Amino acid sequence: MVALLFAATMSAQTEPTPNPVITAMPSLSIAPDARAAGLGDVGVATEADFNSQYWNPAKYAYMYSKGGITANYTPWLRKLVGDIDLAYLAGFYNFGDLGGGIGASFTYFSMGDVALTTTDGTKLQDVRPNEWALDLSYFRKLHEYVSMSVAVRFLYSDLNNGVNSSTSTAGEMHPAWSMAADIGLYYKQPIELPMGTSHFSLGFTLKNLGGKMTYAEDGSSNFIPTSMNLGVGYELPLNKYNFLTFNLETNKMLVPTRYSKFADDKVTGKYSQDAYSAINPAKGWFQSFADAPGGAKEEFEEVRWGAGIEYSYNKQFFARVGYSYENYYKGNRNVITFGAGFHLSIVTLDVSYCVGLAASNPLDQTMRFTLGFDLYGIKDLVDNKKK
Repeated sequence: MVALLFAATMSAQTEPTPNPVITAMPSLSIAPDARAAGLGDVGVATEADFNSQYWNPAKYAYMYSKGGITANYTPWLRKLVGDIDLAYLAGFYNFGDLGGGIGASFTYFSMGDVALTTTDGTKLQDVRPNEWALDLSYFRKLHEYVSMSVAVRFLYSDLNNGVNSSTSTAGEMHPAWSMAADIGLYYKQPIELPMGTSHFSLGFTLKNLGGKMTYAEDGSSNFIPTSMNLGVGYELPLNKYNFLTFNLETNKMLVPTRYSKFADDKVTGKYSQDAYSAINPAKGWFQSFADAPGGAKEEFEEVRWGAGIEYSYNKQFFARVGYSYENYYKGNRNVITFGAGFHLSIVTLDVSYCVGLAASNPLDQTMRFTLGFDLYGIKDLVDNKKK
């Protein structure tokens, strides 16, 4: 019995401490479109679509159309509240193989009605916190099989909805803003098979390389969700009309954790707010590869994985299934996803649904909707009617 109690005590003492990567504007890490969401939140190396601006604008260089727009809507946390929403608008225009093209998007995240209180619990008033981001990208082909992109982004987060009353020991809260940049690469090569042409694709992005965000008057700051993403995909033709596409993607946040080898508090192993705020953004990117207290094992646990399979019939009807995995001690946002899509010459409609595999998962039972329009398809349709 003593031995069992001793073993149980040692097990409790060695239980790892949850050490998730926490950032400002986590809404930027939410997959906004239904197609990627149905594939397990993967999109860096998937076939180009109207929402490539979010995942990897370099994919736009391989779009079947020269221009298009899309609208996406996600009703968020519907199991708990009814007024949190994520909206995403995107569009692109391709000048051609030599001139490249441009893309743009707007993200808006509403956190619903929130009651502001003071530190002693006194209610101040109800507000509607929100966050939004506006970005612009340039993409072009470097080779028949290779394209790249760069993007710049403006970020704005207002947690008090303009009510700058003191609500914490950090002092008065203000809206925060920052600038960021993305770099994207995309490789797509056709491979001839007896049943048709298959395609192998590889994608790589560095997202949200930028400054930190400061909300409080004491100067404490938070990193934005900077990440490194690598994806691979393979489209297999079964025959002339039926296709299967397999995708796998990894995501590593380039943000230092609060519990760290380099923390100033050696007793707890956790950064004080002042010390954490003092970390330079660029230093934090590199430090994020080697700061985990658990060493290489914990660093590997910070990698989030996504995998998805898409079936398409005649490139018009789509069915999707995916899986997204995040380690228990890094957030535990594990979901199985399902999706369907319909594509005509000028309209694309997608919907997805995810099922959380962990208790109180904020992603559980989340649906996403996407509606896209091929602008040049509409133009050709109008021109043909005039003839």
